[in-house]
Amino acid sequence: MTTTKTNKQRKLAAILFADIVGYTAMMQEDEPQTKLLRDQHRALLQAEVERHNGQVIQFYGDGSLNVFESAVEAVNCAMRIQLQSLQEPVVPLKIGIHLGDVVLDDEGAFGDGVNVASRIESLAIKGSVMISGKVFDEIKNHPTYKALSMGKFELKNVSDVVEVYAIVNDGLVVPRPQDLKGKVKESFKSIAVMPFVNLSSDADNEYFSDGITEELINAFTRVEGLRVTSRTSSFTFKGKNQDVRTIAQLLNVQSVLEGSVRKAGNKVRITAQLINGVDGFHIWSENFDRNLEDIFAVQDEISQTIALKLRTKLSLKEQSTPLVAYPTDNLIAYNAYLLGLYYYNKWTPANALLAVKHFEKAIAEAPGYVPTYAAMAKCYTLLSSTGFMDPVQAAKKARIFATKSIELDPNSTDAYLAMSFMEYFNDWDWDKGEYYIHKAIEINPNAPEAHLLFALHYSIKGDLKASIQSAEKAHAIDPISITSIRTLADIYYFDGQFDKAHVLYDEILNQDPQFLAAKEFKGWTYLMQGAYDTALEIFISLGDESSHAVQPFTQIAYAYALQGNTDKALEYLEKLQNSADAVSYDFAIIYTGLKKYDQAFEYLYKCFEERLGSIVFLKVSPIWKPLQKDPRFKNLTKKLNLT
Repeated sequence: MTTTKTNKQRKLAAILFADIVGYTAMMQEDEPQTKLLRDQHRALLQAEVERHNGQVIQFYGDGSLNVFESAVEAVNCAMRIQLQSLQEPVVPLKIGIHLGDVVLDDEGAFGDGVNVASRIESLAIKGSVMISGKVFDEIKNHPTYKALSMGKFELKNVSDVVEVYAIVNDGLVVPRPQDLKGKVKESFKSIAVMPFVNLSSDADNEYFSDGITEELINAFTRVEGLRVTSRTSSFTFKGKNQDVRTIAQLLNVQSVLEGSVRKAGNKVRITAQLINGVDGFHIWSENFDRNLEDIFAVQDEISQTIALKLRTKLSLKEQSTPLVAYPTDNLIAYNAYLLGLYYYNKWTPANALLAVKHFEKAIAEAPGYVPTYAAMAKCYTLLSSTGFMDPVQAAKKARIFATKSIELDPNSTDAYLAMSFMEYFNDWDWDKGEYYIHKAIEINPNAPEAHLLFALHYSIKGDLKASIQSAEKAHAIDPISITSIRTLADIYYFDGQFDKAHVLYDEILNQDPQFLAAKEFKGWTYLMQGAYDTALEIFISLGDESSHAVQPFTQIAYAYALQGNTDKALEYLEKLQNSADAVSYDFAIIYTGLKKYDQAFEYLYKCFEERLGSIVFLKVSPIWKPLQKDPRFKNLTKKLNLT
């Protein structure tokens, strides 16, 4: 008896299943035409799979099984096949991809990875490309691809729940929540708190409704087992009338809390409703009519009620301690703190000064009001690093408030982040800054601001690979936060990945066309790519924006200098010299562009003496590349402890 040896090979591969929708019915209706379409589809698929370094393992009736060495290649191949299949004559195709263990032998492909890919394909609809979470992890940092979570699914004969994403690039079909109804495993382990709407007769009470929202977000972070979208992502939707299901998809959460606040005199009415992000149905809603003196009790009642509702959906631990702290019983201090927070969150030096005034009032009214001290430290650090206040004096104040914040609450994530922020941008003590980030992460591992500070830490030190990893982690936690997107974009800019930076700056400007920092840095990326005219057009337009307090003389002068138009560069240098807003860092940039390196170093050393925060990126900013071989550059990095 002769035995045939089967050659087996086990490997990690991207498995792509493609299937023609309604194939049997099409055959019954017009068999010759259907066979022709099938053959055309097979020829297309064979060519594209080979073009993307894949292998067709099997054709079966209306479908095919294919494997790839790379998840990126598999997704790219799937997009090309699907987009061509949507052209006339249309082939109604659905595609599913998974990255997993697969066994290949003479008879085909086997293994759990094949099973998962097959189940994901069964979830797809015609015109769509669906991928598993493992594939998403491989492509999420590629700006070419856009994906949206469809939820978590219990797949047949698959032990673990699998998160499934749809590729949402232009031209592809994206399943609607109702297309997946009945297939989704209901899971409420994640929540987004939308900005509560101010329904008070006084529009100026918006700060109060914003404050309620922030307190609730902070409360939910104390619920063990619950993932909470950060403030920055939630507030992206402020004032936008978007469908809750769309918001849930964009934020990758299963439940959404929304509500309103009506404040009149000493009375407040808070309306809150918890919504299933998959189907848009209400889980719970209630009105709370209280006196303002009871505001913290109301917030805790809402948080505890919702935690209880969610506990019926999952195995969350029972919450025995209050979720909302009672930091003060002084309503004047509380209102002043909320007003300060309202201005601080605008993240400009001018608004930071306004915030300081309100925080000072809060501290005067209630000296033990803990959150105010960390907020004050952050304000003074911002004012110091930008040169908006005397850097030395502002830095001293930042240290006093950050230290006091930790003394008052040694378990405050915000306090340690404030201290870290100050160490980086005021004192330039990188080791201490890193230490305080670790302390913050010990308390809250999912604090996006902590991972963003790590990204800044690594970029300051010149380790851009580690910096990108930290920024991407913050971005994953806080997916549509302008802060996290902006940080990741800036680090791509530092790393010379200008095309990736462009994509992210455009994403920010689509969210907020008035976010001028993104517009400005988009100009810098063009400048570093040699597109001087495009960069100049962007920089000049910044000066036309009525909300832009500081004229972009530095950017324009530097762009003209690189272009070789020395006369125009000197013209704008003179304008800067006559401007009250100019700081030494501006002159260092322009003189570097003009190749007047002695003057450039003179002003860079002034930046060091004046403790201007922007100089910390000396090692990674492409502006300073022409200076890097000069011994004075090495001496300056040594002074900054960056060698």
